[in-house]
Amino acid sequence: MEDSILTSVVLPVSLAVIMFGMGLSLVIGDFRRVFKYPKAAFIGLSNQLILLPLIGFALALIFNLSPAMAVGLMIIAACPGGPTSNLITHISKGDIALSISLTAISSLITVFTIPIILSFSLAYFTNDSGVQIELPIIETILQIMVITIIPVSIGMIIRHYNEKFADKMERPMRIASTVIFIAVLTGIILANRESLVSHIKNVGTVTLLLNIITMTIGYYSARFFSLNTKQSISITIESGIQNGTLAIVIATTILKQADMSIPPAVYSLLMFFTSTFLMWKFGRRKVEADL
Repeated sequence: MEDSILTSVVLPVSLAVIMFGMGLSLVIGDFRRVFKYPKAAFIGLSNQLILLPLIGFALALIFNLSPAMAVGLMIIAACPGGPTSNLITHISKGDIALSISLTAISSLITVFTIPIILSFSLAYFTNDSGVQIELPIIETILQIMVITIIPVSIGMIIRHYNEKFADKMERPMRIASTVIFIAVLTGIILANRESLVSHIKNVGTVTLLLNIITMTIGYYSARFFSLNTKQSISITIESGIQNGTLAIVIATTILKQADMSIPPAVYSLLMFFTSTFLMWKFGRRKVEADL
């Protein structure tokens, strides 16, 4: 996928605006609840940091992927959830505070787990164990802060001092989030339409399966442990919506292997379609039903 102005500038800015809108609906107590009752966070992190890479590895073996495609699949499986997952959770009426917390925590943990997983993957699939992988830690943390934490914090501050305004803006911001999401998705498809078909033919099935399987496990594991609907939605989305931008950067900039960026790019596109279904399914329900 091409690294265009759309994906490098428009998408991050749009997400920051959307995160601001989410902040208008949050209070400090939402985050206190996450850490006071850590079961949901533990389940979400276990799915994302342990099960996702294991499923990715199994699928790479089952589909007998080429070394480059196998490592590319492992790159996206090793990455944390991205800010997009917070947007999708917001529109799906999930637990936003849980989603943001999982994104932030997993992003910090994977700074250390990604090198381990990719070193193993390179050694196993390419017999190259001498590649040194170092993630841009400062850049990764700054990316998370600028796109998620800072806009959300501003929104929460405004809500704290003007709750009526925040309540009034909640519905318009939700509608705006949906419109921006669809517009950006359409732009990405149009910008990459020429290479899209061939890439999907190569790894479309395996990446789609990785996405669907992990989200399915995310939802039913949450329900198995008696989490409520909003928490289950958040864990479903966090289990399957990955930071595709980071994955592509790792493949092209750190590993310097453009072919390895194909699975993360295709996964990033297909997850928009599966998440659109989730937003339609969960977003139209009445929140009161969770109480």
